[in-house]
Amino acid sequence: MNSAKNKCTHIQFGSIIFYTWLLSIGLTPKKSKTLSSLQIPDIYFPDFVRGCFDGDGTIYSYWDKRWKSSFMFYIAFASGSLAFLSWLKEKLNQHIHIKGHITKGTHDTFQLKYAKKESIELFEKMFYSSNVPCLKRKHDKALNIFKQNNEIAKNRLARVL
Repeated sequence: MNSAKNKCTHIQFGSIIFYTWLLSIGLTPKKSKTLSSLQIPDIYFPDFVRGCFDGDGTIYSYWDKRWKSSFMFYIAFASGSLAFLSWLKEKLNQHIHIKGHITKGTHDTFQLKYAKKESIELFEKMFYSSNVPCLKRKHDKALNIFKQNNEIAKNRLARVL
């Protein structure tokens, strides 16, 4: 591997106590395909979901060609573990009352997706305060998408009135 071109950051913990605790809440070595349900205390669940969004999540938008002037956007989480995404979908339904849907992705992966209204509800729960730690670029991208959606809605309303 050419270290000048292929740099990556990683964190390594050396505490057996911490490692044992991670195993006790459901994390597994080589978690990509083996992860399933986790024991996340409710008080930390919004922070956990925000971490999932920062790690394996995304937000994207597009103009749907099937319907004229239909602006679509989704928050999605990717995983190689269908069991994990099914658990996350169930927990988000319990916590926020949003449904979402799971689709098959590429390369043996799956995506849990939330469209428009549910994306906004999920975003508000993940970012419950203006100073929570997060990846700024994903946070700002979401805000720009929501702003664009609001401007489109205002323009539609103005045409009707």
